[in-house]
Amino acid sequence: MADSTQVEIDAADGAATGATGLLISDNAAKQIAKLREQEGDQALMLRVSVGGGGCSGFQYSFDFDRTVNDDDRTFHNGDVTVVVDEVSLELLAGSQIDYKQELIGSYFEINNPNASSSCGCGSSFSI
Repeated sequence: MADSTQVEIDAADGAATGATGLLISDNAAKQIAKLREQEGDQALMLRVSVGGGGCSGFQYSFDFDRTVNDDDRTFHNGDVTVVVDEVSLELLAGSQIDYKQELIGSYFEINNPNASSSCGCGSSFSI
C-alpha cells in the first residue's frame, strides 16, 4: 500500500479515524494538487461518491467540487481535501484513495475493505 496520511472527519459531531475514516495516499494527494493547479482553482476539492451501477453493483465516481454540503465529510492530506457524502462514506469507511501510474494508464484507485468483490478495472464493487 502507498504511503498515506491518516485523516479525520471535519464534523461538529466529532472525528472518526481508522475503520470509519478515509485515507488519502501521498500519491493521490500529489495528483489532486496537480489537477487542481491545472484547473487554476486552489479551492477545488475531490468529491468521491458511490452510486448504483457498474458490473458489480456499486460504482465509484470522482469529480471536482467547490462546495461542501451539510451531509458531507471532509478528509485532508496536506492542503488537499477530499469530500464524501455520508451515504457514500458508509460504503467507503476504512478505504484508502490512491493514485496509480502504470503502462496501461493512470487512475485513482480505492482500496475498499468493505468490498467483497470488484470488477477487473476496479471502478465497481459489491459488498
